[in-house]
Amino acid sequence: MRWGDRIFSGLSLFAAIVIMLALAGVFVFLAVEGAPGLSAPEPIYAPAHDFVSYVGPLIYGTILAAVVALVIAVPFSIGLALFISHYAPPRLAAPIAYLIDLLAAVPSVVYGLWGGLALAQAIKPVLNWLYDNLGWIPFFAGPPSVTGRTMLTAGIVLAIMVIPITTAISREVFAQTPRLHEEAAMALGATRWEMIRLAVFPYARSGVISGVMLGLGRALGETMAVLMVLSATPIVTLNLISDTNPATIASNIASNFKEATPDKQALLIATGLVLFVVTFAVNFAARWIVARHERMVTR
Repeated sequence: MRWGDRIFSGLSLFAAIVIMLALAGVFVFLAVEGAPGLSAPEPIYAPAHDFVSYVGPLIYGTILAAVVALVIAVPFSIGLALFISHYAPPRLAAPIAYLIDLLAAVPSVVYGLWGGLALAQAIKPVLNWLYDNLGWIPFFAGPPSVTGRTMLTAGIVLAIMVIPITTAISREVFAQTPRLHEEAAMALGATRWEMIRLAVFPYARSGVISGVMLGLGRALGETMAVLMVLSATPIVTLNLISDTNPATIASNIASNFKEATPDKQALLIATGLVLFVVTFAVNFAARWIVARHERMVTR
């Protein structure tokens, strides 16, 4: 092995070890500092009575906000990725891809300001329409919020933040579809959409799923945007358009940590440990899907 290869291999191994140590350090810190919060005096958990009943609604709110974001973001992300990779001319595809990637560089506080001040006001007629026409569905049972700060609003903001990640990964996977597969489908008389459905989607399925999972990880951990948009309380409800909304773990920590007593801080850190584990599990699942797809392709 040449010296250059050895140096590069050593630096890569060092970087990997540093990342693993950093993750382990975060986990150990959260576990040690949050351990007292698992068995704190009952008044600390108010209005709940123990750790499970305290963190349960927060987990529910976190997952609900992330799922709403994915339901909105995934169709847009896949459509944008297909347009860039298979439909748009190169002169148009490159600027669009660049602009989509730039969305990931916008700070979350900017999204929060826009969502809380602009989107919340603009979405009020939509909330009223959903309540009047689809109020029989539990998600739109209402009554509609007078402020516009609802779980649906937070989900839209999170969806915009998730789109760059999912679109970028899907775009790269679509572009890696073997050209011979696409040409063979077209030669057999398939339309462009049939070629995409029969050749591109099967090849890119696991890659798209991993992109969606990584976007889910982003949505699960988002703090400031949700905090600035959502008017939250620790409840469990399917209603997406009312003033009564579930809180997320990250927004609950951000809104309560500064004024918290030491016991309350330990509780909040313990909920942070739960969020860390959930997010790590989501990203681990995404990597497992990618690795499984690579093994299937190489067979």
